[in-house]
Parts: sequence; C-alpha cells; structure tokens
Amino acid sequence: SRQRYWGCPIPIIHCGDCGTVPVPERDLPVELPADVDFTGTGNPLARHPTWKQVACPTCGKPAERETDTFDTFFESSWYFARFCNPTSDAPLDRAAVDYWLPVDQYIGGIEHAVLHLLYSRFFTRALKKCGYLSVEEPFAGLLTQGMVCHQTFKDAAGKWLLPSQVVFDGDAAKHAETGQPVTLGRSEKMSKSKKNVVDPEAIIGAYGADTARLFMLSDSPPDRDLEWTDAGVDGAWRYLNRLWRLVTENPAPLAAADAARPDTMGPAAEEVLKAAHKTIDGVSGDLEKFHFNKAVARIRELTNAVEGLKDTAPDADWVRRFALETLSLLIAPMTPHLAEALWLKLGRGETLVADTPWPEADPAYLVDDLVTVAVQVNGKLRGTVELPKDCPQDTAKDAALALDKVQSVLEGKPPRKVIVVPNRIVNVVA
Repeated sequence: SRQRYWGCPIPIIHCGDCGTVPVPERDLPVELPADVDFTGTGNPLARHPTWKQVACPTCGKPAERETDTFDTFFESSWYFARFCNPTSDAPLDRAAVDYWLPVDQYIGGIEHAVLHLLYSRFFTRALKKCGYLSVEEPFAGLLTQGMVCHQTFKDAAGKWLLPSQVVFDGDAAKHAETGQPVTLGRSEKMSKSKKNVVDPEAIIGAYGADTARLFMLSDSPPDRDLEWTDAGVDGAWRYLNRLWRLVTENPAPLAAADAARPDTMGPAAEEVLKAAHKTIDGVSGDLEKFHFNKAVARIRELTNAVEGLKDTAPDADWVRRFALETLSLLIAPMTPHLAEALWLKLGRGETLVADTPWPEADPAYLVDDLVTVAVQVNGKLRGTVELPKDCPQDTAKDAALALDKVQSVLEGKPPRKVIVVPNRIVNVVA
C-alpha cells in the first residue's frame, strides 16, 4: 500500500469495537474526495476532515476508513482484461477476453518480476476461479529489457558530476568549468542521484531522433544492459550519413523506379541481389525475436554490399535500386524519419514507407551455392575447403586431399579411408 492520494482506495473500515471490517458491496466503489489539500505533509487522505469519518457497517458506531491506497502495480494487474472491451457494462466481457487473452507480449523491467508479474498472475487465477476468465497465465511472452548505463564521475570534493560537466584530454578527465581532475567511477544504471544521465533533448538536437534510436537498438540486445557512449552515438550518426550519401550522392546510376527486372544478371549484381534477399529474411526474423542489434548489423552489411557494386550495366542499376529501396524499408522501424526521406529521394514519393508492405524474401536466393567444409586427419582439424553445395563425394575428397596440411600428414602415402559427411566435414584416416 501507499500513503498517497492518487491510488485505488482500499475498501476497509477500522472500528474500535469490531476491528477491521470490509466495506459492504452495496457501498462500492469507494471514491476519493475531490476537495483534498496537497499543500501539507503526509498522506492527504489521512488529513482530510470528513472523508475518513464513517459509520461501522457492522455496529453502526463511528469508525474510520483505511487511508492507504493500493500500489500502482496492484492496480494495473487486471486492466488488460478490461481493455478487451472497455465499454462493457459488465466487469469483464467474457467473449472478448476469451478472444484476446492471454496478452501476446509483455515488456517490462526486471523489477516487475516480483511485483507486477506476481500480482497479475494472482489476479488472473482469481478471476478464472470467479468465472470471469478461461486462462490461468496472463502473458504468453515476456521480454525483460536491460538498463541504460553510463560511466560515473566525481569532482575533487567527491560530488557527483553530470557527463556534460566532464571533458577529456586524452585519457585524463577534467571538470569542464574548473579544469580540476575528475575521478572516473564505474559504469552504472543511469540515475539522477549519481548524475550519470544524458539529456535526450541534447542528443536529439545534435544528432536527431533517428540516430539516438539506432544507437540504442544496435549496440546491445534488448535484454542486456546498454552502455551509453558518445562514440557509439557518433558511430550511428556517421552510418546514417553514409546511407544518405549512398542514395543522394552515389555516382553509380539507378534504374528507373518502374524499370522491369533484367532477364539476365551478371555475377556482381547477382551477388548483391542475393545479399538483399538474405537481409530481408534475416531482418524479418530478427525483429520477430526482438534481436534488433542483429537486424541493424545485417542492414549495415547490405549497405557495404551496395557500396561495393560499381558496375553500371542495366542489371547492376536495377539491383542497386532494389537494394537501396530494400534498405529504406528495412531500416524504417529503427529510423522512420530517414527511411521516409530516402524513399522520397528514390522517387517513391507517391507513397509512404509506413504504408508500403514489408518486403518478402525470394526463397530461391536464400540457398547458399557454396558451403565451408571442415577437413580432419585422424580426427584433428587440418583446414577447410569451399565446395559447391551438395557436390559429389569424389569432389569433396579430391579437394580435401589437395590441402597442403593434409599432404604433409600423409607424407605421400595414400589414405586408408576418406569419410565424407555431405556439406559438413571430410575426415581422412591416415
């Protein structure tokens, strides 16, 4: 419970003769007073001159209401069931809750594990026993996000300093105003008490909201702590500028927006096209699993592939446009403002990225033509070979036996046996 006004009143009455008495159902809900004074100290409800004064429901003698209110975690442990139909006259719409519940995804900090999650499970099971629900578990999926951390700083007097109050001269940290040495502390969860906080408005003003968002999503998995660094923010900003220049200043031509796909593809264009489809497939899966950092890494790899495509033949021009449009769509969840600007620059101004269907990968481009096969001699790794996928066993044997390290072990003698596990390993028995 909490000693405050803004909370759900606890429906209990304290009587000197009867003790603790529940508020009768006919008198529910207990409503908070509107004429409360917030200027004093302590609990405003306890100081209210009349609200807490009430007759005992059991004996009729003067008694007092409970002036504590429920904790917000307790209050919010059932609202998801009410949200299934918030306009219903009944407490819960059984048809609606049977359709919508359980909640597909719950995202919350680790502190919720022993508070809100615990209360929610209690409420859900209690509501099921009372006939309001058919589910026992309120949430189907759980993601516990990590904390945003930053290094801590102290001045010569031992007082905490904001990161904005510290400047670095090489590895030495100094107070930005006094020039006095600053003591570097460990990286901890951002908190006002230790002043290791960063003003988001300053970051957005200097780099833009897309940069801040991309850095936070790309630097660490969402269930791990994120180390906030200026270098990381700057790196995200530089990448977005690279992508912008790749679209707006790329000397290599692009096919027209309505150009048909060429019938034939050269090796370089084919490789980038395959990379684009693999990126679509990988990013789509990463987003479903909340692996945002992996999704950003794949997008960066595709960016590198497009930068490396220097051919100017019609096939390369078409693939270059396809890849850049793909990048604009895939990066939109992380950097929506830039994505829309890129989409416009690519001549797609008649639609918004937000209204454009998510790209789908062509399964034909998801199959690797080459596989890396390990080569062992008597069970010990001696090297690897690149082989066509599903190649004949004789091809795999010949490639393995041709390795210098294999030949040095065999010393010119034929192997006793060669065992091939397709697409995985070749084991030479000397």
